[in-house]
Amino acid sequence: MILLLALATFMGASKVCAQAPATEAQVPSPAVVPPAGKNQTKERLQQHRFWDKKNDWLFAGVGAARTFDYFSTLNLRRRGGQEILITNDLVDNHAVFAVVEAAGTGVSIGVSYLFHHYGHHKLERWTSIVHFGLATTGAVRNYCLKTAHPKTTP
Repeated sequence: MILLLALATFMGASKVCAQAPATEAQVPSPAVVPPAGKNQTKERLQQHRFWDKKNDWLFAGVGAARTFDYFSTLNLRRRGGQEILITNDLVDNHAVFAVVEAAGTGVSIGVSYLFHHYGHHKLERWTSIVHFGLATTGAVRNYCLKTAHPKTTP
């Protein structure tokens, strides 16, 4: 699983390029006909609606990964393990922990929106991709940890 995640990350990383900020010269006015060719295609690729199909799938993936992390952390606590990123009291209060996981998904969507709003469309997508990868990796790690057996005294 980790190997597949690493492979997907490396394949996607090769397509990441730096973006130039949008200026008034790059944004065509409604009265001016944009030039035909590569520039028009590139502009069309960079301009998309925030709630498009790709973002829908990415946000659903982030939500699923956070749900997976929620259940894996609860499983870790049931087996006697200790949570390292947040307090065990927060994890043991299931309702509050569910709200924290949902808030994490909401923050991820909010950050993606800020990148979209300011024209950083590749960062907008990569925010969800990285969040999905980290949450899934953490959940898999939780399931891979050994069960903490309490020491018994004779």
